[in-house]
Amino acid sequence: MSTSQPSFVAEQYSPRASDYLASEVHRQGADLDQMESLLKEQRHARLLDLGCGGGHVSYRAAPLVEQVVACDVTASMLATVQSAAAERGLTNITVQQAPAEQLPFADASFDIVVARFTTHHWQHRDAGLREARRVLKPGGLAVFIDVTAPENALLDTYLQAIEVLRDISHVRNYRLTEWIGALAQAGFAIESVTPRRLPLRFDDWVARTKTDAQHVAAIRSLLRYAPTEVREHFAVVADGSFTLDTVTVTASTA
Repeated sequence: MSTSQPSFVAEQYSPRASDYLASEVHRQGADLDQMESLLKEQRHARLLDLGCGGGHVSYRAAPLVEQVVACDVTASMLATVQSAAAERGLTNITVQQAPAEQLPFADASFDIVVARFTTHHWQHRDAGLREARRVLKPGGLAVFIDVTAPENALLDTYLQAIEVLRDISHVRNYRLTEWIGALAQAGFAIESVTPRRLPLRFDDWVARTKTDAQHVAAIRSLLRYAPTEVREHFAVVADGSFTLDTVTVTASTA
């Protein structure tokens, strides 16, 4: 019997919760700083951390809003968030296990929805975006943060290849044009688009997902022998470390 994508993602990430809690890439960044600045006048808001992972959006948001619901398909991630929230005295964080494509919340339940580094795992991106739109109140704020694929087909192919070798629950990093079109189709009005570059240390990147040694070797080989155009775009260096494109999109209910 085949396994559904949400269940498959949960299985892959179940042993990784502590790694994502400790991850420097996930617990800091200019994208989190931008999100925090957007929340400074939202002290009465209810926020959904959609695909919360290690909970870093939740920890940043909790002191600024009334309530945070951290939602993820992986039970161990949610247990980690509960424990970390308690240790930090963040009593306004609750957790909910659910896939993005089927949220157990009523229409217009949240003032703010944030999805950070999660959409590339969704089996049905458009269904997840429609759900995010459904649970957001009229006039609500949505913040989507993720790695983006280059518009160039060659660069896109290399990115998807190394991503799925590193993490077999990877579905797709979307191009910015795909993001804009999908958000509009889901009923969002885009307010701002902020591209960034994210440097990654190779050893940390593969350790965080506990990537199989054979896959690590395959990724190194792909990067080592990639065309110059690929190596230059991703700023590949001698130890295999490289840089990805990311985007922060803020949107409202259209």
